[in-house]
Amino acid sequence: MSDGPLFHRDRTWHPKPLSPDYKTSVVRSPQKALLSMNTTLSEETGPVFAHDMLGELDNDLILNFAKRGEMALGQRIIVQGRVLDENGRGVPGALLEFWQANAGGRYRHAKEGYLAPLDPNFGGCGRTITDEHGGYTFRTIKPGAYPWPNGVNDWRPAHIHFSVFGRSFGQRLITQMYFEGDPLIPLCPIVRTIGDPEAVAQLIAPLDMNNTVPMDARAYTFDIVLRGRRSTMFENRMEGN
Repeated sequence: MSDGPLFHRDRTWHPKPLSPDYKTSVVRSPQKALLSMNTTLSEETGPVFAHDMLGELDNDLILNFAKRGEMALGQRIIVQGRVLDENGRGVPGALLEFWQANAGGRYRHAKEGYLAPLDPNFGGCGRTITDEHGGYTFRTIKPGAYPWPNGVNDWRPAHIHFSVFGRSFGQRLITQMYFEGDPLIPLCPIVRTIGDPEAVAQLIAPLDMNNTVPMDARAYTFDIVLRGRRSTMFENRMEGN
């Protein structure tokens, strides 16, 4: 996703693939030694993402699923930040996709088991492309926490999922953003698979009062570091990106 020499990954920064308290890791963790495979030319060269592929409201989850004249319910927020390489340089042209539960903690999908109501004006997904400095922004509502069948009484903290594409679909990283001050973060079995508190802290977006819109929306800042010894934690690269 970036040019120039790459820093070696720090595998101790990433959680162990097998973490029994996170029950699905038992069946999803590798059973054999990891293999490194070369990429193909098509994986390295395409497609190229450009701003003209975006719809007018792709980065506005408050309106992009709503009926005309209506909008999603919940605490209105702005999420902004930068996608950075291992040297702290902004990465332009990266495609970001994001998805989340609604204000009540419910996702819009057929197998959702939580009884919180659906919001008819909230679809829960959007996308944007980073600018020439690696910057991005989108508007949404703050998602709610929700229970999940991992343990007897496990709850996921409020979070937003991020997918980051580089120059091709073969370059994809997936992570989650949490919110500053949420008491559920240290209780979450998924978060607790991460052994280093500094790595957990990189997944928590602080409140950013400088970018709030008065009488409208609070703001949170979430920078994503693609690689290096202090990269953001990526759930589809648990062994190190």
